Amino acid sequence: MFGDLFEEDYSSVSNNNGKGKRLKTKALEPPAPREFTNLSGIRNQGGTCYLNSLLQTLHFTPEFREALFSLGLEELGSLEDKDKPDAKVRIIPLQLQRLFAQLLLLDQKAVSTADLTDSFGWTSDEEMRQHDVQELNRILFSALETSLVGTSGHDLINRLYHGTIVNQIVCKECKNVSEKQEDFLDLTVAVKNVSGLEDALWNMYVEEEVFDYDNLYHCGNCDRLVKAAKSAKLRKLPPFLTISLLRFNFDFVKCERYKETSCYTFPLRINLKPFCEQSELDDLEYMYDLFSVIIHKGGCYGGHYHVYIKDVDHLGNWQFQEDKSKPDVNLEDIQNKEEVDDPLMILKAILLQEESNLIPVDQLGQKLLKKIGISWNKKYRKQYGPLRKFLQVHSQIFLLSSDESTVRLLKDSSLQAESDIQRNDQRLFKTLTSESLTLNDRPSCPHWFDINDSTVQPIKERDIEQQFQGKESAYMLFYRKSQLQRPPEARANPRYKVPRHLLSEMDAANIELQIKRAECDSTNNTIELHLHLGPHYHFFNGALHPVVSQTESMWDLTFDKRKTLGDLRQSIFQLLEFWEGDMVLSVAKFVPAGLHVCQTLNGDDLALCEIEITDGEDIFVWNGVEVGGIQIPTGSDCEPLLLNVLHVATSSEGEECQQLIESPHVFPSNAEIGTVFTALAIPEGVILINNTESRGGESWITIPQEDLKKTFREQGLRNGSSVLIQGSNNGNSLLTKQGKWIDTVNEINWLQVRNLSQLESEEEQVKISATLNTVVFDIRTKAIKELKLLKELAENSCLRPIDRNGKLLCPVPDRCTLKEAGLKMGSSLGLCPGKAPTSSQLFLFFALGSDVHPGTEMEIIVEETISVRDCLKIMLDKCGLTGETWHLRKMDWCFEAGEPLCEEDAKLKELMICSGDTLLLIEGKLPPLGFLTVPIWWYQPQGPLHHWKDHQDQTNCTLSQGSVWKASSTPGAPSDAHAEVSLWYLGDLEISEDATLGELKSQAMTLPSLEFSIPSPAFLRAWTVEKKRPGQLLRGHQQQLKEYKLGKRTEICLEPLQKEENLGPWDVLLRTQMRLPGKRAYGPPVDVLWDTARGWTASSLRQRVADVYSLPVEKIEIAKYFPDKFAWLPVSSWNQQTTKRKKKKKQDNLQGAPYYLKDGDTIGVKNLLVEDDDDFSTVRDDIGREKLKEVALGKRKRCANFSLALPAWILPQDPVCLRPQCLLRPRAVSLCCLCPRGVCLRPWCLPASLQRLPEYPQHLPTSPKCSVWSECATLGRTCRSDRDVWSH
Repeated sequence: MFGDLFEEDYSSVSNNNGKGKRLKTKALEPPAPREFTNLSGIRNQGGTCYLNSLLQTLHFTPEFREALFSLGLEELGSLEDKDKPDAKVRIIPLQLQRLFAQLLLLDQKAVSTADLTDSFGWTSDEEMRQHDVQELNRILFSALETSLVGTSGHDLINRLYHGTIVNQIVCKECKNVSEKQEDFLDLTVAVKNVSGLEDALWNMYVEEEVFDYDNLYHCGNCDRLVKAAKSAKLRKLPPFLTISLLRFNFDFVKCERYKETSCYTFPLRINLKPFCEQSELDDLEYMYDLFSVIIHKGGCYGGHYHVYIKDVDHLGNWQFQEDKSKPDVNLEDIQNKEEVDDPLMILKAILLQEESNLIPVDQLGQKLLKKIGISWNKKYRKQYGPLRKFLQVHSQIFLLSSDESTVRLLKDSSLQAESDIQRNDQRLFKTLTSESLTLNDRPSCPHWFDINDSTVQPIKERDIEQQFQGKESAYMLFYRKSQLQRPPEARANPRYKVPRHLLSEMDAANIELQIKRAECDSTNNTIELHLHLGPHYHFFNGALHPVVSQTESMWDLTFDKRKTLGDLRQSIFQLLEFWEGDMVLSVAKFVPAGLHVCQTLNGDDLALCEIEITDGEDIFVWNGVEVGGIQIPTGSDCEPLLLNVLHVATSSEGEECQQLIESPHVFPSNAEIGTVFTALAIPEGVILINNTESRGGESWITIPQEDLKKTFREQGLRNGSSVLIQGSNNGNSLLTKQGKWIDTVNEINWLQVRNLSQLESEEEQVKISATLNTVVFDIRTKAIKELKLLKELAENSCLRPIDRNGKLLCPVPDRCTLKEAGLKMGSSLGLCPGKAPTSSQLFLFFALGSDVHPGTEMEIIVEETISVRDCLKIMLDKCGLTGETWHLRKMDWCFEAGEPLCEEDAKLKELMICSGDTLLLIEGKLPPLGFLTVPIWWYQPQGPLHHWKDHQDQTNCTLSQGSVWKASSTPGAPSDAHAEVSLWYLGDLEISEDATLGELKSQAMTLPSLEFSIPSPAFLRAWTVEKKRPGQLLRGHQQQLKEYKLGKRTEICLEPLQKEENLGPWDVLLRTQMRLPGKRAYGPPVDVLWDTARGWTASSLRQRVADVYSLPVEKIEIAKYFPDKFAWLPVSSWNQQTTKRKKKKKQDNLQGAPYYLKDGDTIGVKNLLVEDDDDFSTVRDDIGREKLKEVALGKRKRCANFSLALPAWILPQDPVCLRPQCLLRPRAVSLCCLCPRGVCLRPWCLPASLQRLPEYPQHLPTSPKCSVWSECATLGRTCRSDRDVWSH
């Protein structure tokens, strides 16, 4: 695998000019020091995690490390001589020595293996490519042995890691023994179909392979084929045993590699005596302790290695926060023990945890499932019967209520149960503490670390259990003999037996690192300050400006930010010898208006970094009172703003002309915006600000009169903003359109404003001239004047659009233009009392319940940052309601209750709630976040009921818990394929979205209404409920509920099965029914699984149905049933031959039109041997189709009467469609659903549609009005047709 990566000979060992030499760049900052563990990691060069894990294991093998350190320079040579042509330098062991010394002594978070991999001859490509760590271990040992030939360490690898295995074959006839000895450096053990390491070793070295029958052995002594036994034993054990786990295998069926991730245990201490040849030695000679686990995370084609290592010499700092509280021994701790088999004890323990030892029976079943992970029906029902029956039998312990809905524990029994649990806990504790040498309890506390490249973290010994299985699991194990003892002087002594030259090198390297870190620290903490001297500045036009020039007024100072403010002040005093009096240092800021003093610095004992002084900060040096004899404003609140002010020029006579003047002005940001009039000497008027963020050009916003007392900052003005001043005597709005100023009324149209202010006026409505760019504030003030209302109404009124049903819509903000508000010319507005919502507020409609009639909604104004919970509380208070069993839903585009607002702490703005939205107050508390409340129904298909039949009589209850939608047909009678299904309501389940479908079935089995004996959840089939019948089939027992995207209002029905079912992704479940000969009826349904892996073709389906009924495929006809239309569509295997291949495929796919085949569809089957006609329908189908015709005829009559009443201006002379099928079938777009003019002429949408025609009159009193839609949707949207929503 590695090729010649480790090839080393003495002719080339000194020549280090190999190909692929990496360019090494000097780091800008010195390496980081060691972290709290005081251990060093190894940097990953791109793909060397496997090498790092192996090197750390060798480094934490003290005997290997010290044996390598014992080889001196006289044997290995010196790295300084590696470039000399005649020098013998053994680079690999020298670089390993240096690496181990760095890991021990160098104060770095992680060391580099670049020099070591260079000695291997690796290129940069090899450093980026990941290899197998077991293969690396073998090749590295081989290269190291080759490099140490001729030195005292020539037997280093052999002495520490070499062992032997003896293979024996014993003849059963003459007892002759044939032996063969093998050497090993590591053992490779199987993982597949093996529970653990000891089990694998037992199969390898204890179990015998017998040669007999057809597989005889040729004995050389007997000279014939005989019976024999073959076995293997460990003859010689090394001090360090390396074991490699065969995690990677090859699947010969799929012809691909895969990783074995099953559970594979291995002990911390193992006794190898049963697997060895000699057994006369003491057991301690065969005891080995685990000290390293190399872990692989990923798959067979890639991943990552890291290592768990035991610090034998306690070189690292093994400290972390211990758990303060011990976990209690509860039912979960003993769930695999014999106590769980006793339901009496489990139920007692559950009841003892409840207040007054009382609990509803159905909750008792759910708590039992939560405690032991399995339901009562699955665990105990077969032996003890139903749960209620078990409680009745043990009446001396449990007391059921009269209606058997609740159960409580008798007082005497509760005391006895507590003593039983205490005795059980004591016995369990003794059992746990008596177990020796487990992963959690050891006589001493070994120091284990997780070394993941550069990161070193302490771990507990019990964390090793997590690597038994999974994608991240153990790959190599390293054991050391238990008798190997370390000398006391080696404990916590990293300098132990390190050669002197390496000690000196590491000490020098540490000193150099300290110097570099000090220099880097000094560089990183030095900042440059710009000092602005107060005497060189003067205050002018709202800001500070230099008297002479900027260069003479500013000094640059380099300073250490770790020093204090007092040190800075003292340094400035020394620089400025001319300074007299107090010195105040303030942070200044350059703004377009000039220099502004923002903050005065206080606290001479604080460091500059603590008061957040950054590099390049401007510091103003002054006396803290005045500059040039003028007191200056300071602080960020009064930061000067440079604004562009536009106003109308005045003539010499004092009259306004149409010429605009633009001039810059500086105002403090905390000044009132009304000060603009004072600055320009204008007595009063209107202020407009330019909204530069609007799309499509300039947009001007009028500031209401009450907002003139707000500051410039509160209005959102920034430097460079434009302000337009319009005098009060100017009747025309000076707003831009197409980039030009409008000062006349040439393009002005009108709006209609009605008086809805509850104040009497001479006229009810007036027309106000306006353009699309007219500000709403101007329209409102003009309407108040023309209606001759009180001027005080201007401070407390707003304009609200009126829709065509007379409903008042959301108020329009005064600052918007008509174009921004989306108002059209000729629209009707209402002048209403109350202020319009601000930009941070929302105007919402809300109503109680889901049945909302137009105009009955209530109104509310709230902040957009308010939470859903607070908004709900305000709405409840306004309705006079109390309680916590309410929630909010947003009305959707169909004017129905949409999804609930589940996140009660979320803000309305975060949930995209906008002004004008309608929220509905719905009774009922929502489940917690991440949970679903799912109604569960019991679905009983037609046909033989077998052992489910005993509860059929329960399908005729009232609609409550245990109720049905429809009753099933009479047993034994011929049934219709389309008869109404029976759905029996069981109850509601509150379950997490993270739960699996299997867990939902298990919890449904605990509902008290379900008294059926169900072996397991696999005997239940789950469907969603759509239109009171099964809809989507939910497959995948272990799939989470959130993956189905069920929604908050999904209902699920469960169907009983006769055997377990596990549907694959290509299996389609169909219900087939054979047509009864001579009768227009069908037999009982039969569930058919159809494998569609090879396509959804008609021929494949016909073949499958023929196989089920054991009929020739050419002697059957099949048809799909459409229950909504009471129609059958024959499925034919004949396809029209077309020249286009794609079109042929589309015709032969039953998933598409016209069949749309899916799970649960009914397929009728006709036997042509006994009945040869094309009729698949039944008598019930004929009745159903007649009812559909009657409904359609009634709609046509209503539509015809309506078309006669239409005005003449939209009748045949106009290119519009008035056919009934266009008006009454909105979803059939191909039938001219949208008319050529692009308008919708359906009765319920007509008033909104006709407004788009130019001939549309102002009033159409004879036209019907829509009782649901306020206006027609945008062009092209289809309207609702599932209810009669229009009235004459």
